[in-house]
Amino acid sequence: MSSAISRYPSDLTDVEWKAIDPCIPSSRPVGVARQVSMRAVINAIRYRRRSGCSWRLLPHDFPHWRTVYGYYRQWQCDGTWQRIEAAARGARR
Repeated sequence: MSSAISRYPSDLTDVEWKAIDPCIPSSRPVGVARQVSMRAVINAIRYRRRSGCSWRLLPHDFPHWRTVYGYYRQWQCDGTWQRIEAAARGARR
């Protein structure tokens, strides 16, 4: 049985998560530790990309839309999102 509850068809499977996890940059050594699950952030991004909803219309069981958007924007700019997508595609094969 899966350790994570899948609520939406776009949610990561455990196999995809294991492949993606190493692609996620670690939290900054200085400052406040992460308070949000990176798996939940990625699930929110995948939900938004699949549904086409606006950031503000993300369901409330995901992290706050500004948090999700911030990670997505940062990852788009530094190439992390492309590595995450490639790892997820590899895990599905």
